[in-house]
Amino acid sequence: MFYREAGQFKTTYKSDQALFPIAQDRYFVIGVVLFAFLVIPFFITDYWANALLLPFLIYALAAIGLNILTGYCGQLSLGTGGFLAVGAYASYKLMTSFPEMNLIVVFLLSGLITALVGIFFGVPSLRIKGFYLAVATLASQFFIVWLFNKVPWFFNYSATGQISVPPREIFGFLVTGPDASPAITYLFTLTLVSIFALLAKNMARGNVGRSWMAIRDMDIAAEIIGIRPLKTKLIAFAVSSFYIGIAGALLFAVWLGSAEPTEAFGIDQSFLILFMIIIGGLGSILGSFMGAAFMVLMPIFLKNFMVDGLGLQPAFSEHVQIMLMGVLIIFFLIVEPHGLARLWQIAKEKLRIWPFPY
Repeated sequence: MFYREAGQFKTTYKSDQALFPIAQDRYFVIGVVLFAFLVIPFFITDYWANALLLPFLIYALAAIGLNILTGYCGQLSLGTGGFLAVGAYASYKLMTSFPEMNLIVVFLLSGLITALVGIFFGVPSLRIKGFYLAVATLASQFFIVWLFNKVPWFFNYSATGQISVPPREIFGFLVTGPDASPAITYLFTLTLVSIFALLAKNMARGNVGRSWMAIRDMDIAAEIIGIRPLKTKLIAFAVSSFYIGIAGALLFAVWLGSAEPTEAFGIDQSFLILFMIIIGGLGSILGSFMGAAFMVLMPIFLKNFMVDGLGLQPAFSEHVQIMLMGVLIIFFLIVEPHGLARLWQIAKEKLRIWPFPY
């Protein structure tokens, strides 16, 4: 016979519902994770850590948080920058008020504090939705930044109004402060991001994630079949804010080292992370990583190519890079409106029936 059966077909529900049911996909993810943990730390430099890897990982975690709220639950939010600031300032106050507190506990408590703030600002979602909810969360963005600017207690009455991270160790390794090793900060951030990304992936596949998607698709029908909108939406705001709060703590304590609310957590941060999940793919954990890679890494590569490869002036290349990024964003949204994650999903569908893909 010239034809034969092809494809990876499952005979049990357990195997079909596995986290990575396709063998090639599973091997690829395992390979990327092993390379990230076992190879990169031996070759990482200050430039690669502070300019590429740390911002990529931290923004990917923040994008996962916003994707939980917007992509999975359908609640549009423009207050991400403010919630990043809550996580950053919560970690700063905890580290300065309790110097002996474990750094991991500091980050977890920062996430919990941000979750409480997210629940408070998520209450209007019970009455309004869509662009009206976006305006309400935008108000939270401006209010939070104003609060951290005007209340001296948050920045410990510093004359400059700026917060600076104190040096902190974990398991004997310095993680925060100017003397921290780039390999240690990278591994610490990568470990946290990997754990929370796995938790988010499993959460989205469970009952809570299905409830979020039911509210997103049609909230009235979801309520009819027994899903409580109040509980479901507030859980989405809490979990989303928890992730964003931890990302804010990492952004301040591990990456920047010092921050000022207007510059570090302005409205541009909210739009940047929103663009990440739109380009990467709404309702996709992988899309959060793809969107973060596109928005963080692509401008750096374009600028280096134009300056070093083409010999353009840095100021001129900056304007060209901004225009090229806009063109690329429009191109990708035209080619695949569902984001880069959808392109990867199409590739996996072809792998499933290999060697005879359609």
